Amino acid sequence: MLIDSHTHLEMKDFDADRDEVVARAREAGLAYMITVGTTLADCEKVLSLAEQYAEVYAAIGIHPHDVKGIDAATYDTLREMAARKKVVAYGEIGLDFFRNLSPRQDQIKRFGEQLEIARELGLPLIIHSREAHRETVEMLSPWRGKLSGVIHCFSGDREVAKKCLDLGFFISLPGTVTFPKAEELRKVVQYVPLESLLLETDAPYLAPEPFRGKRNEPSYVVKTAETVAVLKGLPFGDLASATSQNAKNLFALPDRQECSRSSGPPAGAREDKSA
Repeated sequence: MLIDSHTHLEMKDFDADRDEVVARAREAGLAYMITVGTTLADCEKVLSLAEQYAEVYAAIGIHPHDVKGIDAATYDTLREMAARKKVVAYGEIGLDFFRNLSPRQDQIKRFGEQLEIARELGLPLIIHSREAHRETVEMLSPWRGKLSGVIHCFSGDREVAKKCLDLGFFISLPGTVTFPKAEELRKVVQYVPLESLLLETDAPYLAPEPFRGKRNEPSYVVKTAETVAVLKGLPFGDLASATSQNAKNLFALPDRQECSRSSGPPAGAREDKSA
């Protein structure tokens, strides 16, 4: 069993073959996929997909790229959405000082407001942090013990990882861990305890090797899991089971008895025995 803890099935990249993408994920052994909204319009789409597919659950929030358009009505709508069935997280929210598509001060202000809303709603957080690790940690620190969540698509070093772990957050690993030059991220994988790791695709972005440069999709999380299993010195099945249990615990996902916990990779996946 595997869980893709962060994907964007609502995006137009999947409009032509979304049913087939979900079917391939199911065949690859995925029990659940968390599809994550970034704008109000996309949040409405993730809610619809969660109703359509048994394996899909939803996260709602406003991405730092889009917070410049937030007003009071935005938060009222998000509160209404949070009451919908299968909403399991608030996000993705956070800071992006790499692209700065919203002014930095707007990002900081709206991040703080959305942390307050997540606390009000009792939902775990999905955090986006790019080129803003210090500021992200500083803003999360007052919420230690009050909010839980995950640093999605982790891109920091071991020092940043330690600070996030100290705050009680999970670290989520994308397909970039399979890239040949991702040495720093692989050091983070070896450092972070298994009980604090999640797996994700961030599809349609960041496809792992050997699909790099192509559209990513949830079934490709198998490749990320294979690499992480080798780095942790674990059988594939143990790594898959542990990271899936972590995701189930964080997002309060139900058990699915029909999903067997294999001792090896799904059909077609490579079992790397070099660890």
